[in-house]
Amino acid sequence: MPVPKALKPVGIALVDKPAGPSSFGIVAALRQRTRARTGHAGTLDPFATGLLVLLSGAATRLAPCFVGLDKRYVTDIDLTSTTTTGDPEGEIVEQHPAPARAELDEALARLRGAIELPIPAASAVKIGGERAYKLARRGVVVDMPLRRSLVHALDVIAYSGDATAVPSVRIELHVSSGTYVRSIAQALGGHCTTLRRTAVGPFTVDESATVDDATLLPVADALERLAADALDRVPEAVRAGVLALDAPVGNGSAA
Repeated sequence: MPVPKALKPVGIALVDKPAGPSSFGIVAALRQRTRARTGHAGTLDPFATGLLVLLSGAATRLAPCFVGLDKRYVTDIDLTSTTTTGDPEGEIVEQHPAPARAELDEALARLRGAIELPIPAASAVKIGGERAYKLARRGVVVDMPLRRSLVHALDVIAYSGDATAVPSVRIELHVSSGTYVRSIAQALGGHCTTLRRTAVGPFTVDESATVDDATLLPVADALERLAADALDRVPEAVRAGVLALDAPVGNGSAA
């Protein structure tokens, strides 16, 4: 069956992704409902949950406005082992004693501000023309490139253990687009056990719904919430063309 490419309905869907399905599976589910071309403004790993910003119909032409927005996350990190993927789906690579709280706090301090960390091997980045995760699945070891990111805020929500040993930590992050939270976990000597995206730019997970229940936010309303630099990533003429096709306020159903 050909992939639907209809330009309507037009709008932005804020979807709360559950753990398990891929982001592309969620995109496909919305596409099946709307029968329109559908895109995304950034994916989540299958184990992760939280906000996906999906673009329906002609709104896919506005993807650059949304892709570069800052992200917010809450993650639980096991500080006693690393895995091949930086998350619970990988195999354990190394096990070690839990760090003391003072040691952990020093490591966290080094991860605030502008940082450079290796991209996880289990990622979609291309290495020599092939996706890194495909190489990893075959056991091919490669030197992953560094990615520069900006960590605007990194706050501890809860420590486990005591001052002498912290087996795990829950942290809240506000980061620039393209930041791998799994890389931050690996820099702390651990791996993410949970990961939830709570916001993309001005859009929050509190506004979202399951993919079966999500409605379409009118494009005009979504664009009003973006800063000028985000809007400027798409030419004004393109934005005007999408707005001309936009569903009227009050008709935001994705059904």
